[in-house]
Amino acid sequence: MTTQDERITAALDHDDHAFLATLDTDRGMFKQIGDSWKGPLGGWAKFSFAIAIVIGLGLAYCFFRAVTADTSDAMVGWGLATLGLLIMQGFLKEWMFARMNMLTVLSEVKRLQVQVAMLSEERG
Repeated sequence: MTTQDERITAALDHDDHAFLATLDTDRGMFKQIGDSWKGPLGGWAKFSFAIAIVIGLGLAYCFFRAVTADTSDAMVGWGLATLGLLIMQGFLKEWMFARMNMLTVLSEVKRLQVQVAMLSEERG
């Protein structure tokens, strides 16, 4: 750890230090997904993950029914249901990954906030 990093860590208040301690610098995708389940929107993140599983199962079922349909009307109906679920899954995944990205950006903003405060303290 460099001197600058030590000064930043010393300048953090308790909430900022706790937040940054929960976020590692080298986090994989699964760690980021787990981190998104915490905080004020953690309940919604867990709920959306459960909904994504249900939509995925429904998507597989609709696709199977579309492929094995006897008539063209049934094939079109199941195909449209598959397409609708696929779009729903895409939007839900977009929200989940945007939340993961937001947490990463928030940690960097906190670091920059402390650095700016330290620089202004040194000049003033």
